[in-house]
Amino acid sequence: MSSDHRRWETLEALKKSPKGNIKFDPFWSERGEDILAGYEEEIILCAEAAQILEQLQSKSPHKCAAQSSPGQAASPCSSDTPGKDHSTNQIISHGESGQNVAESSISLRSLEAREIAGRISQYEEAYRQQAKRLFSRHQQQMEDMVSQVAKAQVEQMKRYEERMELKRRQDYQRMSDMMERETKESIGRQEKLKEEQRHRLKILNLRVREAEQQRLREAELERQRQVEGKERLRKLNSIQEEILQLHQLLESGPQNQTTSVGTYSTLGNQLCSQVSQVVHKTAEVQYPSVEDMAVAERVLHEMRTLICLMRGEAAKAQEELKKKELEEEDSRRKMSELRTQQEALKKAQLSAKEKANKRGLQNNAEDVTLRWYKDLQECLDQCADGIEELSSSQDVQTRRLKLDLQRASTIPISQISFNSGSHLREVFGKLTKLLSGQAVACGGKSVSTSQHPQALDFVCYKMAEKFVKQGEAEVAAHHQAAFPIGVVASGIWELHPRMGDLMLGHLHRKCPYTVPHYPMMKEGMSVEEYQRILGYRVDDSGVEGQDSFLKSMSGMIRFYAAVIQLRWPFDSKQGSPPHGLNHGWHWLAQMLNMEPIADITATLLFDFLEVCGHALLKTYQGQFWKLLLLLKEQYMARIEAVTSSGQMGSVSRLRNFLQRSVQEQGISPPKGQLTAMFWRS
Repeated sequence: MSSDHRRWETLEALKKSPKGNIKFDPFWSERGEDILAGYEEEIILCAEAAQILEQLQSKSPHKCAAQSSPGQAASPCSSDTPGKDHSTNQIISHGESGQNVAESSISLRSLEAREIAGRISQYEEAYRQQAKRLFSRHQQQMEDMVSQVAKAQVEQMKRYEERMELKRRQDYQRMSDMMERETKESIGRQEKLKEEQRHRLKILNLRVREAEQQRLREAELERQRQVEGKERLRKLNSIQEEILQLHQLLESGPQNQTTSVGTYSTLGNQLCSQVSQVVHKTAEVQYPSVEDMAVAERVLHEMRTLICLMRGEAAKAQEELKKKELEEEDSRRKMSELRTQQEALKKAQLSAKEKANKRGLQNNAEDVTLRWYKDLQECLDQCADGIEELSSSQDVQTRRLKLDLQRASTIPISQISFNSGSHLREVFGKLTKLLSGQAVACGGKSVSTSQHPQALDFVCYKMAEKFVKQGEAEVAAHHQAAFPIGVVASGIWELHPRMGDLMLGHLHRKCPYTVPHYPMMKEGMSVEEYQRILGYRVDDSGVEGQDSFLKSMSGMIRFYAAVIQLRWPFDSKQGSPPHGLNHGWHWLAQMLNMEPIADITATLLFDFLEVCGHALLKTYQGQFWKLLLLLKEQYMARIEAVTSSGQMGSVSRLRNFLQRSVQEQGISPPKGQLTAMFWRS
């Protein structure tokens, strides 16, 4: 065991030595190199190897010989081989550089050393066999790897061939597609060329037909020209014949005292010469031209004129005498007719008054109402005359001021709406501020009525006119707008009474039925002027239609009905309003005392009662019920009597309103009334 243990220690020591750390190349022999080729360090034994050598040296050489097998020819302990002695000597000499190796001199012929060398040789041989086995296994692995690589290369070659085949097929497919596409394009081009050829043939055929038609038209024109030429030639001959006959009449006819026979004869000869020149010219070109015919006709006309002058001068004196006699007779006849008409008119007026007195109705308003109406119109005209200087001024500054004042007085009225009470208060504030002489903003500028002496009257006039226009247009389109516009107008009227008079003047001028007043057509008045007085819009295109006229009248009577029942709820004066419900009662009573007018009376009564009927019933109660019953039971029959079948729409609305009011024993509040919630908004 100790011997085996020492061997393993020896091998372990050799393994830890620099030689044992040398990388072994199993192919050194095949390349013909030394086993230690490339190793430059000094080969020495470690300290443990020195101790082992000392132990081996202390043993007997006989023991070493006894341990060797008797049959061995050359044991490791023998020194027959000089190469091994030299190797052992090298090992010992190198080992002297270890720890105390120089002190232990080992005999080169020591059996232990030889045994160690033999063990080393056996180890090297075992290592060499192991290396061979590893080499064989590595070689086998390399062959396997080469085989796998070869197989992979074969597979790659197959994939490459497949890709090449796929590419070839794809190229073939692309070529086929390209050829097919080119074939289709070629076919398309051929079809296009065929279509173009057909189109050109069609155009050529059309041109041929047009040329043929043109030839036919030219032939027809030529034929027509010949026909017209022949006709002009016949006409020229007839003109010449007539001129010659007239010339004979001219020479043989009677002459008056102021013109000599030679003068007419000379003029006739000249005209005959002109016709003769036209005839000679026509003989050269076969047919007379249009210009030649114009000359011939002009000559014929002048010849006829000469004949007329000759005959006219001959009969002029007699005609003048007859004319004077006729004028005197006509004057006497007209005077007689005028007297007859006046007498008939007087009789008709007396008869109408007698009939109206018998029936209890009038043809017009009361005299007091008419005087009030005329006073308002005079006030309106005076105001218009008073602002003429400002309205028609050509001064740039004055015209600019006029436009600013007009915008400041009309734009706020156009902005009146049913949105909120705060908006109405804002509009009312702007208007009262302007009428009070304070400056207001308009279009980025400040404007005031103090900038011109006529500015206040101008603002009042335009503001009143705008209120009425809003009633005519806005209220006619949206019935509920009567209340916001009416309450602002009533508030302005209460603070500025002159504005109210102008407003009534404009209202009566546009809608005389708000008086109520039915204007009569005066003698000498045109129909258009009379229709304008009645309230129709008349312009260059004519008179407006009946539906448009009734719509405008409806809007204005609704505006008036709203004004008389409303008061501005803020900062109002104490006492009765300037134009309250008593005027509405008076208007309704006047309407029922007058003869109805077809389509107009029913429309006005319905619109007025729908807006103001609830307020009148609330104020007058029983008296108003009597008035409604009178209207329903008696006056409606008169309205229906004067209304044609095509105008019964307004009559039906009024009848339904009256029936519903009687059945419900009341009149519903109108839609659009301004409530307390509205003023808080």
